[in-house]
Amino acid sequence: MSLVRLNIKGISYSQTQNGAYALILNEVGGERKLPIVIGAFEAQSIAIALEKEIKPPRPLTHDLFKNFSDRFEIVVKQVIIHKLVDGVFYSSLICERDGIEEIIDARTSDAIALALRFDAPIFTYKNILDKAGIYLKAEEKQREQEEKEEEEIIEEELLKEEIDLQPEDTSDYRKMSLEELKELLSQAVSQEDYEKAARIRDEISKRK
Repeated sequence: MSLVRLNIKGISYSQTQNGAYALILNEVGGERKLPIVIGAFEAQSIAIALEKEIKPPRPLTHDLFKNFSDRFEIVVKQVIIHKLVDGVFYSSLICERDGIEEIIDARTSDAIALALRFDAPIFTYKNILDKAGIYLKAEEKQREQEEKEEEEIIEEELLKEEIDLQPEDTSDYRKMSLEELKELLSQAVSQEDYEKAARIRDEISKRK
């Protein structure tokens, strides 16, 4: 069976399970998306790995695994999502040490969190993508863009409300200089307040 490479498109709240998130993987060289439901902890770990500006002061579980692997010269070469049963995805880590390759079973969310830290490619089999992949047509893409714009407007309104209700926690970052924002970002990360750090990071990104 042929392998298809996937990239991470993003993470959003799951529309089907409360308290869960949907990790969206994108087919490289194609239009299909592969949505995978993951837990909040795994979503946070993946999001932190994606955001290069946020560095936790203490290693998360997946960071600890990376540090452990580096110490013992173990490399994760690639991740393969190899099975789909009753809506549950199964994955494998393809690891190597001293020229010897080993295959380790892993939850897909953990496997992807580690793939990001090892800069390892993510693959799935074509038959899995045929079965679970979502093909976005032009109309659906337009609707997706419109929904995204609506979500951004809602987020802006919510942020304004938060600023009014909690001025000590959510200052009006737009009035702050870039240097002040970077200093505030560093403080938020050191305090492990990743929600606040994400808001500050978004304001910094708008100015680039």
